Amino acid sequence: MDYYNTLLQDVKRVEIIISSFHIQEAIKILDQVQVSGYTIIEDTSGKGDRGLSCSDVDCVFSGQYILTVCTNDRQLNTLVENLKPLLKKVGGVCLVADAKWVSH
Repeated sequence: MDYYNTLLQDVKRVEIIISSFHIQEAIKILDQVQVSGYTIIEDTSGKGDRGLSCSDVDCVFSGQYILTVCTNDRQLNTLVENLKPLLKKVGGVCLVADAKWVSH
């Protein structure tokens, strides 16, 4: 067995970008699904299908970036099922990718 594989755990990296107006709803979903933790980066900016999003005075909306991981498929599926209606209603993005978590 590869030495590094014993130090790493397979996880799904979940990145969510959502309007700052709806961040509490997204956090509530993360808490319900019991993800191990998350990081929130405030005042993100960009452009999507709903237009420009930034934190400047000229912009109406600002976004927030949430980074978390799911440690199994059941947790990931539950998160996606609960998050999808919110994203459909208010816009935003959710990206999921394979990742490795350093066990410590």
